[in-house]
Amino acid sequence: MRRIRVAAAGALTLSLVLTAAACGGGTAGGSGSGSNERPKSLTYWASNQGASIEVDKKVLRPELDKFEKETGIKVKLEVVPWADLLNRILTATTSGQGPDVLNIGNTWSASLQSTGALLPFDGKTFDAIGGKDRFVDSALGSTGAQAQDPAAVPLYSMAYALYYNKRMFKDAGIAKPPATWDELTATGKKLTRGGKSAIGVEGSNLSNNIHQVFVLAKQHGADFFTADGKADFTSDGAVAAVKQYVDLMATQKIVAPGNAEYAQNQSLSDFAKDKTAMVLWQTASATFKAQGMDDDEWGVAPAPVPSGKPGTDAQTNSMVAGINMAVFKNTKNRDGALKFVKFMTSDKEQILLNKTYGSIPPVKTAQQDAAFSAPALTVLRDTLATSATALPQVPEESQFETVVGTAVKELFADAAAGRAVTTDSVRAKLEKAQQQMPKK
Repeated sequence: MRRIRVAAAGALTLSLVLTAAACGGGTAGGSGSGSNERPKSLTYWASNQGASIEVDKKVLRPELDKFEKETGIKVKLEVVPWADLLNRILTATTSGQGPDVLNIGNTWSASLQSTGALLPFDGKTFDAIGGKDRFVDSALGSTGAQAQDPAAVPLYSMAYALYYNKRMFKDAGIAKPPATWDELTATGKKLTRGGKSAIGVEGSNLSNNIHQVFVLAKQHGADFFTADGKADFTSDGAVAAVKQYVDLMATQKIVAPGNAEYAQNQSLSDFAKDKTAMVLWQTASATFKAQGMDDDEWGVAPAPVPSGKPGTDAQTNSMVAGINMAVFKNTKNRDGALKFVKFMTSDKEQILLNKTYGSIPPVKTAQQDAAFSAPALTVLRDTLATSATALPQVPEESQFETVVGTAVKELFADAAAGRAVTTDSVRAKLEKAQQQMPKK
């Protein structure tokens, strides 16, 4: 039996309201004393990217030792589980006792930026790590609010794609994966049979709900925020996007009702066990391998669009997923912290680490390495380059993920229970969500 290993998602739900203000003048943990001596150590909080924390330690420790050998700066590593990472960061912003360098989900960037605790990456700071133009534009779009210096730099990039079970497609007489939503629905009806479903969702996974409906809203010509950053959850396009997603279960019947209760990675478990034929997921190859799937058991294609080919605006088919690296503003070892960021975003480390984790380097030259030319990664790389869009970079992004993600969860619960999901019921849920947002 295949065993499930939880893999990190590029952007997880921020369930807390970020009201903490940054503390000035604190001492970042592990960064040395307040004397004039140059600190010889850094503390790094890494996010859990591998199959386990121990796997991450085995991946990262040799690289950190390499950095120490090159610079004389010892890096004290702590791999923090995603469930704890945001709380740890918020505590650090208020206490001043935090790491020197840390990983953050890229959708958190603007929210954490608003606390004032992170070092801004202005032109001089970018120059210290090799230059801003080294990074892919789409990845830079998820590093902080527009018209402000980024609060972080991209480290690992991810994108959504449609993964499909080759044997289940063959058994159903389906020659190729669907490219449009109409094709997905038609294909899905052929695959939903014998107790198996066409596609898996995670109705109780708030962040995944947001990622999916955000993309669908783009395809409907809408967004969840206005140009000046105000919540706009009840536009016709936003309502249509949420209804389209929930209707995969409610009216199309190609998602099993039990998926309404699924949380992180449960849809991947069903896919690995041949219970569902398709799943929309971000950079999933390493996760499938950890669950015991062979590479030749599954295929990957661009996520669906309304018609034609993926692109910009209404042809968007993924949010820009990924992990960013940030520096605490009150570090006692700013020079060392920036040297470490430069090391981790160097071509050599980008190739090694992203290859290990199954992600895409956000550094342009590293992306050209042959390691990222395999078909599965080429789809993701092309998506990031041509058809992925960053989630709204507004301070209230975390609340948006929570309240709209919850609205979608409740609508999936209605669908699973056989209650009608109508345009009016969707709009009512989104209106309730919008009322929970901070007033501007």
